[in-house]
Amino acid sequence: MIGPEELVRQLRWRYATKKFDPARKIPAELWNALEQALVLTPSSFGLQPWRFIIVSDPVLRERLKPASWNQPQVVDASHLVVFTYKKDLNPADVDRYVNSIVTARGVPEKSLESYKQRMVSFVSRAGKGFDIDAWATCQLYIALGTFLTAAALLGIDACPMEGIEPEKYDQILELGPLGYRTAFVATAGYRAADDPNAKLAKVRYPSGEVILHC
Repeated sequence: MIGPEELVRQLRWRYATKKFDPARKIPAELWNALEQALVLTPSSFGLQPWRFIIVSDPVLRERLKPASWNQPQVVDASHLVVFTYKKDLNPADVDRYVNSIVTARGVPEKSLESYKQRMVSFVSRAGKGFDIDAWATCQLYIALGTFLTAAALLGIDACPMEGIEPEKYDQILELGPLGYRTAFVATAGYRAADDPNAKLAKVRYPSGEVILHC
């Protein structure tokens, strides 16, 4: 367990790194921990409506750069993570999750029937004034927050990026047949020594303006 001072120090240390050192790579053991942070991200109902695509191929990353407003961190960072959501989540996805519970916890499927029906009722609202894809995208932001925090605690720089063209990412990564859609990406690695943003003061409103105690 880390202490409270270390937690706050690392969160103050992190920033949205725009200029990465392309020569520095994240060690495998640290990257594996970050991948597990993504896997362990909480989600509503536990449905995990996502896939995280780690793009390592430098040629593929060069193809993605124009679809990322030509931002250099897409190719310069050690790792590129594409955050995708499951399009049109449906009762079949609920069945898959329930089966996973049965396997992981060794409980009879019948004992989960009430929970299963609540989830089926929820996803079945799609197309009836409820945007299930928007909901899935909101869940994905929980994973992004988990990733950024975990990276900071490990001393790894990261940059969340919405400045991309999701449709082009889908095409380049051939996500259509998989039933997943790109929402945003994040790059991770180590800041360049001459990145001027690293020395800028962090701008946050005072705690008293954003935290209320009742």
